[in-house]
Amino acid sequence: MNTLKSLRLLVLLLLFSVSFTQAQQDQKPEEKPSKGWFDKIHLGGYMQVRYNGLLQTNPNLGCAQCDESWGGEENSLSLRRLRFKIYGQIHPRVFFYFQPDFSKSVGESHHVGRLKDAYFDLGLDRDNEFRLRIGQSKVPFGYENLQSSSQRLPLDRDDALNSGLKDERDLGVFFYWANKEKRNLMNELKRDGMKHSGDFGVFALGFYNGQTANHPDKNGEFHVVTRFSLPIAVGSQVIEPGVQAYRGKYVVDKISPELASDLGHEYLDQRAAVSFVLYPKPFGIQAEYMVGQGPEFSHETQKIEVQNLNGGYVTFSYIAGDFIPFSRLQYYDGGKKHELDARSYTVKELELGVEWQPIKAFELVAMYTFSNRRYEDFQLQHNRQEGSLLRIQAQLNF
Repeated sequence: MNTLKSLRLLVLLLLFSVSFTQAQQDQKPEEKPSKGWFDKIHLGGYMQVRYNGLLQTNPNLGCAQCDESWGGEENSLSLRRLRFKIYGQIHPRVFFYFQPDFSKSVGESHHVGRLKDAYFDLGLDRDNEFRLRIGQSKVPFGYENLQSSSQRLPLDRDDALNSGLKDERDLGVFFYWANKEKRNLMNELKRDGMKHSGDFGVFALGFYNGQTANHPDKNGEFHVVTRFSLPIAVGSQVIEPGVQAYRGKYVVDKISPELASDLGHEYLDQRAAVSFVLYPKPFGIQAEYMVGQGPEFSHETQKIEVQNLNGGYVTFSYIAGDFIPFSRLQYYDGGKKHELDARSYTVKELELGVEWQPIKAFELVAMYTFSNRRYEDFQLQHNRQEGSLLRIQAQLNF
């Protein structure tokens, strides 16, 4: 009897085992959970610490748009940039980028956080060769304007092209196109330490508010910009010629009370520029020249008027291991619409420097500047300053 019970139990166990095994075989293999959008987010950034007071011959010489800490009797160490970038390809056709900067000054407060970039790219095809960039980002005008300050050799951008786009950014919508081959070439140039400007397409077309980053539109009219820049491999070298232009109406909002100006303080603002880059393999050349019209203080009429402007620069560099010696010549004659009374400028400058990058995370730049600058507004007329100084910058990359 016990034997019969045992046989029955054994048969039941066998049947259960067969049923369980068959059920396991019938189940589909468990799929691995797909990555969430939060797994595709990356963090990075850089910090720059400067000292501008070495061998300074004229404390009255400065450049407000270049570096707030340049000039004055009491030079000290300054945080030029302290930026964190958060970015990621959160969908095959959606890329986002967010970057604040914590080195800005607002009144008496220093190291105040301010938004630099906040945008997303929407791919219009499977390979993202056609895409829309929506939000606050760099305006595609000028090669050096598009270079990250962590990549540029001279410590500040040139006066000519940067005079049209303080902070290089604005709130807008931009269309970019570049085929897969050119996008791969751009990525290779950046990866190989060629100081590339980044992927802003081969062709760009867009509109933006026109009052520059973190400033609201004041006339309800967009600026329009377009750019064509084509990297071309020529043997072992790569060159990149380019053209760009923008047009709009700018509202000058920093005006001396005594100064006469047009009704509404609105002025024509249009510029066109050509660019040429020979990437340093090992010798490099980067040059741009710009012409246009914009608001500028006139000493003769004591008014802000639309006047012609022009200027440009050429930078020479040579990669020698961990060292990159460089020099830049620049010239600019025109107004700076962002400054008081659309301040009038004539700039002639020579810079000689060297960048040392022993490891990827650290860079040191020493640059000697010879400068001759005329900058005049209603409050400060007949003002020309000449001088030279040695400037030092330590940079952390992460």
